Amino acid sequence: MDIPPLVLAVGAIVAGYLIGGIPFGIVIARVVGGPDPRSMGSGRTGGANVMRALGFRAALVAGLLDAAKGSVAVVLAVALGTDPLVQAFAALAAIVGHSRSPYIGMRGGRGVAPAWGALLVIQPVVAMAVIPVFVGILFLTRISSLASLATSVAAAVGLVAAVVVVPMAPAFAVYALAGAAAIWLFHADNIQRLLAGEERRIEWRLRGGRGGGPGGGAPGGGGGPDAAD
Repeated sequence: MDIPPLVLAVGAIVAGYLIGGIPFGIVIARVVGGPDPRSMGSGRTGGANVMRALGFRAALVAGLLDAAKGSVAVVLAVALGTDPLVQAFAALAAIVGHSRSPYIGMRGGRGVAPAWGALLVIQPVVAMAVIPVFVGILFLTRISSLASLATSVAAAVGLVAAVVVVPMAPAFAVYALAGAAAIWLFHADNIQRLLAGEERRIEWRLRGGRGGGPGGGAPGGGGGPDAAD
């Protein structure tokens, strides 16, 4: 019996949300026996706060896994034979799930990593092109929120341009604009601190721990609630 398209569409979007909600930052902390990233910094679960709790390498793993959530959400929607609009909404659902996870009391990260992971499937050239934007701003300023906000704008512009030039399905322009808007919404408190000149900076540490690392100082490496997780 054929499954109605509406059922497939709803299933893909719900699956995207549930996949996006997996809190890999917390999972990694429990696997390695380190502090819960929610206990320091921004209290978020994404890569920037994992760096404060567990160090760079754990943050890299968490970031890659979080990005994979967005990729899997889109790939699943494609595998179910849904149209581009449903694929776009499945990607958006993964972003929302990451930030409002049903597994940890509707808390989570900022949605940046799964947004990029979804983009990697939707338009890999744009996804790769925005990496230098993020890395450059992050290393120049050590403010992860600023890097994430700027990169979300660059990705949105790049994807809309690809929709026009390649061309691609117009539905992906919906993802470009709505995804960037969601990221900015989830960074509302960061934006307030940026405007006030109070956003704190990340200290680079290869290893985490409550005693601090080479970056010096207190848990979280001197970075306050600036995470763009």
